[in-house]
Amino acid sequence: MKFNINCDLGEGISNDAKLMPYIHECNIACGGHFGDTQSICSTLKLAIKHNVLVGAHPSFPDKENFGRKIISLSADDLSESLYDQISNFNVLCSQLNVKMNHIKLHGALYNLTCFDSRLAQLVLDVYLQLNISVKLFAPYKSALAQLAKGKFEVIYEAFVDRRYNQDLSLVNRSLKRAIITKPENACSQIKSIINKGLVTTIDGNKVAIKADTFCLHSDNPKALQIAQYLYRKCQ
Repeated sequence: MKFNINCDLGEGISNDAKLMPYIHECNIACGGHFGDTQSICSTLKLAIKHNVLVGAHPSFPDKENFGRKIISLSADDLSESLYDQISNFNVLCSQLNVKMNHIKLHGALYNLTCFDSRLAQLVLDVYLQLNISVKLFAPYKSALAQLAKGKFEVIYEAFVDRRYNQDLSLVNRSLKRAIITKPENACSQIKSIINKGLVTTIDGNKVAIKADTFCLHSDNPKALQIAQYLYRKCQ
């Protein structure tokens, strides 16, 4: 069983260097919820060293809440912020002679574009304005994924360390059992998605899902143990 693990990095968690050898792709915070030129370049250099594909990880411009809360912004202001985050990231990639492989939204913005078609279209319009050839990481059946078809190569993403609701939204982090911390459970979730096309929800139901890449959060307290287990024992 072969699968790709991606990880949200460059977020000030201080475990980037330890995680890099065990992942295939990384999503680098580019100034919205975290990140500046120094942190982006440091993470890019680590990725280059370990031959890990790199992607921009834009979000609501909200470092105070780490991009995990919905904030009120005009469409123009959000578009401008996303454009600046991704274009600045691409400039730094060019300076280090590495190609941006993909874009993956972060936090509240990621979750909202699963169901809000208007917001998903706004995001896609920004991507089109950038005129960059990249892949898009998005959840299966999300509004973003469906609207992007024919315009971008869509890579379906699922999570190895988060529990799902019946509608394939992620269980709120504040709730018990929302986060998977046992490596064996993370591996079981991946195997079910790959082999059966199913994920077990927080309520014990099985829901259809597809994924081409699997995300592990670097701020998971057991992130390194999960990454090592998946790399050594789950493939």
